[in-house]
Amino acid sequence: MSQYQPPFRADTVGSLLRSDELKQARRRFHAGESDYSALRAVEDAEIRRVVAKQEALGLKAVTDGEFRRAWWHFDFLEGLKGVEGYSSDQGIQFQGRQTQARSVRVTDKLGFDPEHPMLGHFRFLADTVDKATPKMTLPSPSVLHFRGGRRNIDSSVYPSLDTFFADLADTYRDVVKHFYAAGCRYLQLDDTVWAYLCSDKELAAARERGEDADRLQHIYAEVLNHALAERPDDLHVSLHVCRGNFRSTWISEGGYEPVAETLLGRVDVDAYFLEYDTERAGGFEPLRFLPEGRKQAVLGLITSKSGELEPADTVSARIAEASRYAPLSQLCLSPQCGFASTEEGNLLSEAQQWDKLRHVVDIAKAVWQD
Repeated sequence: MSQYQPPFRADTVGSLLRSDELKQARRRFHAGESDYSALRAVEDAEIRRVVAKQEALGLKAVTDGEFRRAWWHFDFLEGLKGVEGYSSDQGIQFQGRQTQARSVRVTDKLGFDPEHPMLGHFRFLADTVDKATPKMTLPSPSVLHFRGGRRNIDSSVYPSLDTFFADLADTYRDVVKHFYAAGCRYLQLDDTVWAYLCSDKELAAARERGEDADRLQHIYAEVLNHALAERPDDLHVSLHVCRGNFRSTWISEGGYEPVAETLLGRVDVDAYFLEYDTERAGGFEPLRFLPEGRKQAVLGLITSKSGELEPADTVSARIAEASRYAPLSQLCLSPQCGFASTEEGNLLSEAQQWDKLRHVVDIAKAVWQD
């Protein structure tokens, strides 16, 4: 597999730490102290800055750092037809930290709005890059369902969840079509849910919400496959699987084995960004389900949760270990997640963030030499 098409040997998950200037601009806007044009001007300038920085580091895929978002998922989902954001009773509980109290719910028939603002976000990114491939990151469809489940889906609109999932799949098929039409050729779907399906604790919570937890991985696979069924051959789609990322904390733990056969063998994406920076993700054995010669696994061996650099020889050794279960030609390297899944960001400096990404590039060059 060529390094000249996504995913690349050295790749990136997406979100980047917001500068103080950007944070202050967003604060002023939400406080009513400035208008949107002032905020947009700061966003534009900061995106140009980080795009140039990513390209200078040697990354062949670059993102806008998700700089126009407060959350990695809610901002996009709230822009879908039939979805509204609301202030929930409590935030999402991570290890020792809780997010702001925000969630989304389905109040009407689902659909994709051709005027969704993130289409414009992608166009700006595409116009900003020089030589790299602009990469768009969006939440995966399962994210709209898993945490809220039935209680966050209006039963008068969707008496049957089968109909909800069918509309969700159709909506994301339209998402894929519209982003392709906007010029996107590298699309990443971010999906915490597949990792939750590896967690006994999260599965138990889903059952308490009334979900048929044993069926969920098959339902989510069908939704994804329907959404991607008509994508053009030159659109590369990856799925990023994460165990939670907020202020350097996490939610779930458990290796990929419970979902690996379905996830790696049956979900029709080109690549999987897999978290592998701690023992919480288990071993590399599930990579045996990666179809030979057809898909790639991007190993998230570089943590985005702290600034300390992993020893290069240790990372190289882990890549060699992973190659016992999937060919080295089908493996790549990246951070395990973004650096700022929410605008607050993880607990490291911007300089450390860039050092991490440079580390990914340098190690990939040494390992693959292609």
